[in-house]
Amino acid sequence: MRLTKRFLGQFNLRVTTAGNASEAYDALAKWSVSCVVLDIMLPGEDGHSILRKLRAKSDLPVIMLTAMRDDSDRILGLELGADDYLGKPFNPRELLARIRAILRRVAAFGAPSHAFDTANVRFANYVLNFRTHQLKTLDGKTISLTDGEFGLLAVLIQHQGRVLSRDQLSDFIYHSENDPLKRRIDLLVSRLRKKIESNQAEPEIIKTVWGKGYTFSGPASDANE
Repeated sequence: MRLTKRFLGQFNLRVTTAGNASEAYDALAKWSVSCVVLDIMLPGEDGHSILRKLRAKSDLPVIMLTAMRDDSDRILGLELGADDYLGKPFNPRELLARIRAILRRVAAFGAPSHAFDTANVRFANYVLNFRTHQLKTLDGKTISLTDGEFGLLAVLIQHQGRVLSRDQLSDFIYHSENDPLKRRIDLLVSRLRKKIESNQAEPEIIKTVWGKGYTFSGPASDANE
């Protein structure tokens, strides 16, 4: 923990560390925190419990540190509202990149909203579950989505009404503003449109704003309401 703090501090990040839940709550109360890096394996109250309490009252961005091979930790963390996750052991430079990506998004859009994190969200003829990552039609048919397709759809829904550039979408989905393939986002949009648009030539759900990017036309609403 000390080595990670020292490394991040070299890049003009002010870092406060906590060795347990009590210290974490004290730090959150004392300091103005922009991003939380939360290890699941804390003594006493674990990271999942801390995240659950944090999400009950805050949209503060959270990156979870999970066991490399334990998918259940990763899935539960995302279900509870984590914004990102990183497997241990990790490269400190990757952690730095993920922190920077989240801070860029907060600077551009404000703190991420978790309004849909545990809800079934309805739009057009579909219901998207943010916990299970399942997309279904209103008559119950499951539409298979890749991780990238779900990530794209989720980001667009969470920012409905905004135009997101290709670089911004790449930052959200791939944690990098630079798209080495240049058209990676365009191809992802094309694949998703094939699955959810009734007419790909004239899309009604994911619209192109020429010269700027893409926007979710909506509206999307909590299907549980």
